[in-house]
Amino acid sequence: MNKIILNLQIACKIKKGLPSKKKLKIWLKAVLPKSKLKNEITIRITDKTECHYLNLLYSGKNAPTNVLSFPFKIQYKIKTCLLGDLIICQQIVAQEAFEQKKKYEEHLAHIIVHGCLHLLGFNHIKNNEAKKMERLETKIITGLGYSDPYILID
Repeated sequence: MNKIILNLQIACKIKKGLPSKKKLKIWLKAVLPKSKLKNEITIRITDKTECHYLNLLYSGKNAPTNVLSFPFKIQYKIKTCLLGDLIICQQIVAQEAFEQKKKYEEHLAHIIVHGCLHLLGFNHIKNNEAKKMERLETKIITGLGYSDPYILID
């Protein structure tokens, strides 16, 4: 069983190209561990202004970013695994996809997988951790039928 409760919040003006809740759940099932518990996650797709504000408030970085991950650390005796929240900046993801000559959907899938791995405790602070995380992201993304996110296109 890999039941996912997805709380989806769309807080951006440009909604064209955003995946359906069904597609998001497919991506989440590919990255989240199989569990008897329900996995609950909130994904908020927002704009640069909100991402900038949240990045400054929580990370001390005075710039917007493509994804912020807020893992839920305290687990109560309930039948749901509360994973946390992902904040996705639609404008930055679209800009990065354009600059990297990637399809928007593929890049968004990669960013969501990347953010979920952060919720699960992965990070890329050290080089060896980054390589491990990149290998896992590549395996998940290619398993979904998308291109390797770390191959640069000229």
